[in-house]
Amino acid sequence: QVQLVESGGGLVQTGGSLRLSCTASERTFSSYAMGWFRQALGKEREFVAFISWSGGSTHYADSVKGRFTISRDNAKNTVYLQMNSLKPEDTAVYYCAAEADYDYTDPDEYDYWGQGTQVTVSS
Repeated sequence: QVQLVESGGGLVQTGGSLRLSCTASERTFSSYAMGWFRQALGKEREFVAFISWSGGSTHYADSVKGRFTISRDNAKNTVYLQMNSLKPEDTAVYYCAAEADYDYTDPDEYDYWGQGTQVTVSS
């Protein structure tokens, strides 16, 4: 089974930046499409960003477009989420996920999930 491990979360002030990393155990990582999701307290898990297996296609939720950037380094089996201009509303547990079947915005379409990393943005 594929294991995904997120890291890089923490507490930052409004306007600050963080870079999240997600490393996969599988050496076939380069064949997986990857997504980032987040879940705030009391809310459903929501789509944040998507990147295709080759890295040639990316998509973002409107709420993070222009502030967040998803990228991947297949040689390191790692996908990144660079988060800039952070806002308190970005506070959530962030999860990476692998292998969307069709709709990359739907968490039910992903086969593998990490444990999540907490991001807290203070005002």
